[in-house]
Amino acid sequence: MPFMEGREKATYSLGIDVGGTFTDVVLAGPQGQVAVAKSLSTHGDPTEGICRGVELALAEAGVTAESIDRVVHATTLATNAILERAGARVAFVTTAGFRRLLTLGRYARVEEDRYDIFFNPPEPPVPPGWCFEVAERVDSRGRVLTELDEDSVRQVAAEIFELDVDAVAVCLLHSYANPSHEERVLAVLGEILPDTVTLVASSQIWPEIREYERATTTLMSGYIGPVMVTYLRRLEARLGELGVRVGVQVMESGGGVMSADLAGRRAVATIESGPAAGVIAARATAMGVGRPDIVSFDMGGTTAKVCVVRGGEPEITHEFHVGGTGSFGGRRAGTGIPIKTPAIDLAEVGAGGGSIAWVDDIGTLHLGPRSAGSEPGPACYGNGGEDPTTTDCNLVLGYLDPTAIAGGTLSLREDLANQAVDLKLAKPLGTSLELAASAVHDIANATMAAAVHVVTVQRGIDPRGFAMVAFGGAGPMHAARVAEAFDIDTVIIPPSCGVGSAVGLLVTDLSTDRVATEIVALEKAAPEFLQETYDALARAAAADLKVELGDGDVEVHRSVDVRFQGQAHQLTVPVRAPLGAAELDTIAERFYDEYQRAYGIPMRGPVELVTYRARVTKVVPKVSIGRRAPQVDAVVGSSTRPVWFKEYADYHDTPVYDRSRLQAGTKVEGPSIVQDTESTIVIPPRWTGTVDEEFNVVLTLHGASTTATGEEEVA
Repeated sequence: MPFMEGREKATYSLGIDVGGTFTDVVLAGPQGQVAVAKSLSTHGDPTEGICRGVELALAEAGVTAESIDRVVHATTLATNAILERAGARVAFVTTAGFRRLLTLGRYARVEEDRYDIFFNPPEPPVPPGWCFEVAERVDSRGRVLTELDEDSVRQVAAEIFELDVDAVAVCLLHSYANPSHEERVLAVLGEILPDTVTLVASSQIWPEIREYERATTTLMSGYIGPVMVTYLRRLEARLGELGVRVGVQVMESGGGVMSADLAGRRAVATIESGPAAGVIAARATAMGVGRPDIVSFDMGGTTAKVCVVRGGEPEITHEFHVGGTGSFGGRRAGTGIPIKTPAIDLAEVGAGGGSIAWVDDIGTLHLGPRSAGSEPGPACYGNGGEDPTTTDCNLVLGYLDPTAIAGGTLSLREDLANQAVDLKLAKPLGTSLELAASAVHDIANATMAAAVHVVTVQRGIDPRGFAMVAFGGAGPMHAARVAEAFDIDTVIIPPSCGVGSAVGLLVTDLSTDRVATEIVALEKAAPEFLQETYDALARAAAADLKVELGDGDVEVHRSVDVRFQGQAHQLTVPVRAPLGAAELDTIAERFYDEYQRAYGIPMRGPVELVTYRARVTKVVPKVSIGRRAPQVDAVVGSSTRPVWFKEYADYHDTPVYDRSRLQAGTKVEGPSIVQDTESTIVIPPRWTGTVDEEFNVVLTLHGASTTATGEEEVA
């Protein structure tokens, strides 16, 4: 239906999130959300699924494409390019003597690899034959020990020319302390190589201490940069054909957004863009209901992501690993490819709606990490998938309505789900159809609970005082059971939870980060040094965003990495203006507090400043993301369907409510189902769902337990 008459001049924003299974689109305007669309992701050309979703959203709202004045996009393109080895052809240039840096790498034998006596390290991201070295040397203080031999650079350029590469990544030893040699190497390469070759240097991408991580970050920027540039240009052109003629903004891993141009130049900053948008949406929901401490729980079609938000701020890491292995969502250093750029700190597990369940040769049931994705998808999609997935099992258990999901664009085949679960799970296990499906549901919950454990208990955080914010197409089906495992008694499920990441895109601001490393003993650090360092970083970041420092809508956030003298690693603490002698003393106290929080040990002693970080944010006007009130004046009666609950060890005739028709103040007692075309909320026994004034469904765990006969007794 049209949004509102007489609003022809109103402007709207689009949030577009491309996931492994679905592409989500949210259209919002002056009065809040007006349309939501889901379409299957098209991995061959993601713009196909995006355009299909945009057309559906515009048609549903009756809004013209010309009314769109902001498009914010989250994509898995960068991550997929790295994992699938589908990036650009990149050559690597480093200091003489360090050509094998990437081949040697930094490997850790974890999980099953630790027992493999025939273990082979993974292939380096660049073949050794594509790694080159130039004669030069700078020390850790930036002093030139050996001048750059430009003839060696020209020789390397000639050899690279013969390889016909798409990009060249340059990372010289200690260039974070003195970038002059790197800058000259880029200039010489630019004189010899074609203009079509992308040139990146570590001093431009991320000039931070630690050679290997700086090298891989620079290399991956060259590896995915050309792919990202090509993709974003195509996306803007395709949207332009629909009439949406505004520049695309891209979500970055740290929780802000950047222009498409900057995203192309700093593509590594977009690797965790989709999951980051979901956390921003969860934070906005939580702050709206006065719960600054939450566990963000996002379960989609391919993976589940968990993050802790404390005091209204998500946890931030300055290094993460792409494609690494580890336990239950925690990524181990020495596995995967390390990336040094700010990112919201997430635990991620391969437990999504499309995760494939299977029985091994000795009769043990497993779930994931393989996923059916969107092509062919779960068996119940009817697109040729034959393996049972979490979605198929949830359909067998009665949690899903087979008539319409994914915004009403997809119907589910119960017969195909039953067939896949029975043939490949129930019969090999020698059990019933529903018990096999229930076991898969429980394994999914246990896997996701382990991820919650990683970001809470494993880090010394007691989750019992936290609320959980659940979203994603599959998250609300599993959230209550995951919360039960930690005695979390409140689960908040926001409107449009099935497209939570796309909603989060609309509450972001333009942001970017700059970093510099210079090791200085704190007692010798002068306030003038601190001021000059942060001023330079802020100016560079502001230039990236094309904004002016001092404007009322431009904010600067500063932090510094600090360590005890003699230590190799550091912790990040905030730095606040004014940057005087008093602030230097306060930095030390903050570090002592953070050290005790991180390690549980109270320590004091001489410390040193290592890396300085500045984040510049331009606050942009935003549309409201609130959902409009139901279009009816009263709650309609529910239907019922048989749903499996472990408390009954059987199917139970369960009321099913249409979420879009529930008014604020409505209470729904479990067991029950609340659903719309985007997601399904499962309210188990002992839980009550209440619709609040923001149309969140708030689940509360109470002390009553339900017996198999349906009688309630006080626990």
